[in-house]
Amino acid sequence: RPGLALCAGCGGRIQDPFLLRVSPDLEWHVACLKCAECGQPLDETCTCFLRDGKAYCKRDYSRLFGIKCAQCRAAFSSSDLVMRARDHVYHLECFRCAACGRQLLPGDQFCLRERDLLCRADHGPPPDGGRPRRGRRR
Repeated sequence: RPGLALCAGCGGRIQDPFLLRVSPDLEWHVACLKCAECGQPLDETCTCFLRDGKAYCKRDYSRLFGIKCAQCRAAFSSSDLVMRARDHVYHLECFRCAACGRQLLPGDQFCLRERDLLCRADHGPPPDGGRPRRGRRR
């Protein structure tokens, strides 16, 4: 198929003997497939992530688009254990009471008020009269 394809990176016709296909419909000159953020060449030895037609290395894709800790705003690594509270995700060490700083552990009762986690001692009864939430580990 060389000579028929258009490069998703530079828009030029691919006449090289080799091309890189990054999804069913995007093809690149070998020299044009680079991370849109840092410029690192992306080839068969480097994982490539696509977003809005742009290619990214794993590090930049995670930094730009990955889920981040609700407390420290840092990205998660694949080996991180996390805690969840509603739609917020935290590093284990970041899952702490905003008032007293005590680390909350799986099974501890807590309250989530806006972005603040509060341990049972610091939150009092839930505002809706319901039961306090319990932490979940993933």
